[in-house]
Amino acid sequence: MNVILIAVISLGAIALISAVILYAASKKFAVYEDPRIAQIGEVLPQANCGGCGYPGCSGFADACVKADTLEGKSCPVGGQPVMAKIAEILGLDATASEPMVAVVRCNGTCANRPRTNLYDGAKSCAIASSLYGGETGCSFGCLGCGDCVVACQFDAIRINPETGLPEVDETQCTACGACVKACPKNIIEIRPQGKKSRRIYVQCVNKDKGAIARKACAVACIGCGKCVKVCSFEAITLENNLAYIDPNKCKLCRKCEEACPQNTIIALNFPPRKPKAEGEAPAPKVAATPKVVEVPQAEPQVETLKAEA
Repeated sequence: MNVILIAVISLGAIALISAVILYAASKKFAVYEDPRIAQIGEVLPQANCGGCGYPGCSGFADACVKADTLEGKSCPVGGQPVMAKIAEILGLDATASEPMVAVVRCNGTCANRPRTNLYDGAKSCAIASSLYGGETGCSFGCLGCGDCVVACQFDAIRINPETGLPEVDETQCTACGACVKACPKNIIEIRPQGKKSRRIYVQCVNKDKGAIARKACAVACIGCGKCVKVCSFEAITLENNLAYIDPNKCKLCRKCEEACPQNTIIALNFPPRKPKAEGEAPAPKVAATPKVVEVPQAEPQVETLKAEA
């Protein structure tokens, strides 16, 4: 009986000492969390897409609480309404952020960029890109396997079966950047949506010299520099045989679009141009969708490339 009593007392003493030690440790190493972090977490959409630049919604909430201002911070999924609620919780001013959207900078459709071989491997852009340059003569363009479609959580991007290129649904796109990270060719870019969704950009990422680029794709940028010369706002730069339009400097005058001999510069969602005065050459017709130029091509010799999945 004494042995049992001694054992019970010993175990009780050990439990009491352990409890005291754990209590002291919890007080000494306690981590204080601002209750506003939880409040902001309830406001955020909890998409955890990383489009804000932080590791998930909890990371973004923590950054907002620690910041003195919300300038430069934005939730791409929740948009301005969510940021207004966060500003109210923190007692800060909500800074207006310009809506952004994903843009596909490749117009290498089946008509513009004929196939020279056939890829018979795993349907993944990441895998295909690590194995070879693609099914066409342009090693910079879209591979069309749809990694961007898989990465998008909002069903905002799909592959057009006729062109083989991804298309972005502006009404669904949150500019989270998941498709940008998924694309191994870096043809998807997050750009300002623009007033009335009007945007002008170079729909090409080919850095080959002009003759080589034009041979691979009928609407490739050839680096001629004509767009740079006509731009009055220094919004266009030419580097590595490729033009690029800075959306923050572009005034949407569309002079570059007229000057481009390759129809590589795309103007989206603009109204039809007014007819010019008598005696002047008529302005080119502008479509709300990317242009496709069909060029007669000799029947290419198709090779089949085998790759292990």
